[in-house]
Amino acid sequence: MTALKNLKTASTHVADDPRWTRIVTRDRSADGEFWYSVVTTGVYCRPSCPSRTANPNNVQLHDTLEDAKATGFRPCKRCTPDGLSVAAENAGLVARACRLIEGSEEIPSLDDLAFSVGRSPRHFHRVFRGTTGLTPKEYADEHRAKRIREGLMKSHSVTEAIYDAGFNSSGRFYEKSNKMLGMTPTQYRAGGANEEMRFAVGECTLGAILVASSKKGIAALLLGDDPDKLVRDLQDRFPKAKLVGADKGYEALVARVVGFIEAPGHNLELPLDIRGTAFQQKVWRALRKIPVGKTVSYAELARKIGAPRAVRAVAGACAANNIAVAIPCHRVVRNDGSLSGYAWGVERKRGLLDRERQRTTG
Repeated sequence: MTALKNLKTASTHVADDPRWTRIVTRDRSADGEFWYSVVTTGVYCRPSCPSRTANPNNVQLHDTLEDAKATGFRPCKRCTPDGLSVAAENAGLVARACRLIEGSEEIPSLDDLAFSVGRSPRHFHRVFRGTTGLTPKEYADEHRAKRIREGLMKSHSVTEAIYDAGFNSSGRFYEKSNKMLGMTPTQYRAGGANEEMRFAVGECTLGAILVASSKKGIAALLLGDDPDKLVRDLQDRFPKAKLVGADKGYEALVARVVGFIEAPGHNLELPLDIRGTAFQQKVWRALRKIPVGKTVSYAELARKIGAPRAVRAVAGACAANNIAVAIPCHRVVRNDGSLSGYAWGVERKRGLLDRERQRTTG
């Protein structure tokens, strides 16, 4: 009777313990930090256990696995608290698949990759995307793009680099070359030298604004206080490019961007030259789908791209964005709705969001 009373007293504290929230939300990041046991079922579990949430009155928390075992209960068959967590196991099989992709001349099929790690194609595809933020094919394409970029800088010729990267023909490569490199292979091999980039600087109520474009589209949209500093920033971002001050026609494009900043009514639809990794581009595509006047958290954005555990990588992709406003990274906020860092200043982020909200609710 005394033991039961003690359990009830302890369980009162379980519901108040911040670790209980992590059990209720099945927080995988808590796995390995603590364990819990359930008196009524006689099992002990890891925090992310997918079983039905127990009554906290029947739960005991344990700081170590040894403490959980000392209860005399058996390990849960669903979450296997004595072995690797599901997240760790998935990370291991994804790592094996990545090494197989990287070591293959031809891109392996989904079926072959799934078979190599002992999973069904559908399950493997879901696990791979959830872990890396990319599908297996996107990862393979990104790895091949990395190989071609490295090869162009080391090989004796463009042709040699193409075949070393695993392309069976130069024709197949040239179909994708601009998307991979953002320029011709010869230009990339020369470090991007002589790539012409037109630019112009304007003013808006948030300060100075610089817009720069390649032949493909807008490659940079920068905000700041000092126009000269923005030009230097552009030179740092594209050190090999030939910067050309734009004419009156191009300044009309800058005026269009300024007009959007001052009175945003819909997303800024302009041709863009988006340069980044496959993961960054996936994040940036998701950003462009956030409606004017709306915000999402970094965690929500990670879930939208199918990579709920890649919150930190999502934040990094937002920070690496060269094209403010058109790729609206200012619409991403912390989980509690507060404003986090912004490459062009938190006050500008607040100003952009305030204008968008006023425009859409007015």
